[in-house]
Amino acid sequence: MSLSRRLLPLGLVFLTVGIATAVVGPFLGLFLSTAVRASPVQVTFFLVTASLSGVAMSWAIGRISDRRPMRRTILIVAALAGCAGSGLTAVVRDFWVLLALTATATAIAGSLFPQSFAYARQVLQQDDPSRAAMGISTLRTVFSIAWVGGPSLAAFLLEAGDFQYVYGAAAVLYLVAALLAARWLPEVEAPAAPREGETVSTRAPWQVYPILAGFVLLQTSMVLGVQAMPLYLSTELGGSVGDAGLILGICAALEIPLMLGFGKLSTRMPLRRIILFGAVCGVAYQALATAASSVWMLAAAQILNAILIAAASGLGISYFQDMMPRFPGRASTMFSNTFPLGQILSAPLFGLAQEYGFRLAYSLNLVLSVLGLILLVTVRPRAGEDGEARVTTDATAADPG
Repeated sequence: MSLSRRLLPLGLVFLTVGIATAVVGPFLGLFLSTAVRASPVQVTFFLVTASLSGVAMSWAIGRISDRRPMRRTILIVAALAGCAGSGLTAVVRDFWVLLALTATATAIAGSLFPQSFAYARQVLQQDDPSRAAMGISTLRTVFSIAWVGGPSLAAFLLEAGDFQYVYGAAAVLYLVAALLAARWLPEVEAPAAPREGETVSTRAPWQVYPILAGFVLLQTSMVLGVQAMPLYLSTELGGSVGDAGLILGICAALEIPLMLGFGKLSTRMPLRRIILFGAVCGVAYQALATAASSVWMLAAAQILNAILIAAASGLGISYFQDMMPRFPGRASTMFSNTFPLGQILSAPLFGLAQEYGFRLAYSLNLVLSVLGLILLVTVRPRAGEDGEARVTTDATAADPG
């Protein structure tokens, strides 16, 4: 099967899964508070459990996925798990049953994101390895586009009906993703299968973990910045919730062309250089946000924030895959897990900002961004044969776990 015939259905899988997650994600807290009538403590416990179970399940599936040719099967099973989890959530209103669904079916569905990128990596590597990062960045853009319309679709469904409509739509979208994968995606071989006479080490390159920590810190700053934005504008800068929506929309609109541009640039420039540029822009953005005295200053600074997000989110997956070329499933999972880890770490920091003022949130973000940048700058992967900043692609590099 040609490259385009495989990437087109994969792009549709990205789109349907992206819309499914964008439909339910922003309204999960509202669902728990109003439809389930969970207490604040229960909501907090639910959200933390959802993040931790997602990390653990994705990690376990990532380890299994690189051992044998089963990535297409994993995509189908994960999509069906998402269909089952969303379908049951549409009708179940018992808190503990929903928690069990989240820790199992929904957590399995969460592996769709990294496993889709791992599948794409293997397909792109077979065609033109030098353009793999560009292909991954383009597919990441499809996921971002899904999040542009997903929340609006959810709001429409809530107005037309209730959360049964929202989760029912998500279940249908997951089912479509499973059918697309089953019908049009062929299986790919196991990337970690050793050649005859070759021994594959199970040691992780030590450079992976400080770099992972750097991305987690940057991700925490991005999550906390979004959480604090509406309250920072209203309490410190004299703005409104509408201003917050406008500013976040500006950032999202800038991210998409920047992701595509950085993907194109990655064919001529090492990924590490682009990512470091993005991290520097992230530090500059947090500094401007901390010092902002008006809404327009924060709005103008969104170009820097968008550069950080486009560089880190658009190329971060490829960067980890380059460091662990024999284990794309685990590499993609390591990167994708930086987001839920950032959500967990941002929760207590948001509590501090509630207590001492929301400008503190951006001051904390500035510290996190500086520390993340330091880790990315000082810890350099071993240079590969092509001279780029990446871990050597021999049999001793790659297993993170």
